[in-house]
Amino acid sequence: MDLEVSPALTIPAVELRWRFSRSSGPGGQHVNTSDSRAELSWDVANSAVLSESQRLTLLSRLERQLVAGVVTVRAAERRSQLRNREIALAKLAHLVAAGLAPEAASRRATRPSRGSVRRRLAAKQQRAVTKQQRRRPTAD
Repeated sequence: MDLEVSPALTIPAVELRWRFSRSSGPGGQHVNTSDSRAELSWDVANSAVLSESQRLTLLSRLERQLVAGVVTVRAAERRSQLRNREIALAKLAHLVAAGLAPEAASRRATRPSRGSVRRRLAAKQQRAVTKQQRRRPTAD
């Protein structure tokens, strides 16, 4: 089953590698006999579906999650292997989509408006007056 990351990018099933193992957690005796944890791996460095710019972007942005150019996601949240496979596919699609997303525009520094400065200072002054009125009266 191919993995559709975006309308422009679909990872073919032949590039995806599955591995299954026994999962910890709930499930009773069933968990001791079935391989319900799913691990999905995709070789970013050697993928045929990526352009060179996409490959370089993914390799730099996912650098901490890559091992020899391969990204791996694990899913063991559910008791069923099928459900964990679906979760692993969704995790990989989200990871790749986030890695290829354009960077957000950098923030442009602006100054606060004169009115907002005035309101902030007035609120501080009112707060000071309120606190002053809570004090014990001094015996002068």
